[in-house]
Amino acid sequence: MFRLQSSKVLAVDMTGDAVKAKNGSMVAYDGEMAFKKLSGGGEGIRGMVTRRLTGEQMTLMEVKGRGTCWFADRASEINLVSVQGDKLYVESSNLLATDGGLRTGTEFTGLRGASQGNGLFTTTVEGHGQAAIMSDGPAVVLRVSPQYPLTVDPGAYVAHQGNLRQSFQSGVTFRTLLGEGGGEAFQMRFEGDGLVYVQPSERNTIAGDV
Repeated sequence: MFRLQSSKVLAVDMTGDAVKAKNGSMVAYDGEMAFKKLSGGGEGIRGMVTRRLTGEQMTLMEVKGRGTCWFADRASEINLVSVQGDKLYVESSNLLATDGGLRTGTEFTGLRGASQGNGLFTTTVEGHGQAAIMSDGPAVVLRVSPQYPLTVDPGAYVAHQGNLRQSFQSGVTFRTLLGEGGGEAFQMRFEGDGLVYVQPSERNTIAGDV
């Protein structure tokens, strides 16, 4: 159902089924399609309230019909992720599309610092199907094992899946070590067994340069 037309364009072939995608990300379609805006981006009232409280905003649309839709967003690189009964955690700005059967929601992932108004909750995708996530440059998939935990710069973090425990360490970041840090510094640490997706470019964060 999901295929890459290029590294920056997602093609979704539909035969009467549906797909959920970031609002405004469709660039073309053929065939017969119907469109519906999904308020809040998650399931139910709790998801909508959670997003409003935390600033984790993600507006999705549902596309249903027969034909092919093409999706893209700001020329970002697109990565296909298989979700097979597990849960995918992804920054809301990095989620492009999911199979219509996958459930999206929010989950508390830990306090990232008192001065930050975002990131307390992460978007979740669960069920069986495919998701398309975006990255600024080609994403790198890093394996985490019990013997080798992983520490990630939050500006480079995109998503993770598997049996992982996520925590936040304050005080030192990669840029701080180079004398370029500012604001409230922290790192993301992953332990367990799973995959972490990172991008080769850092996004800006509310806490300053991290």
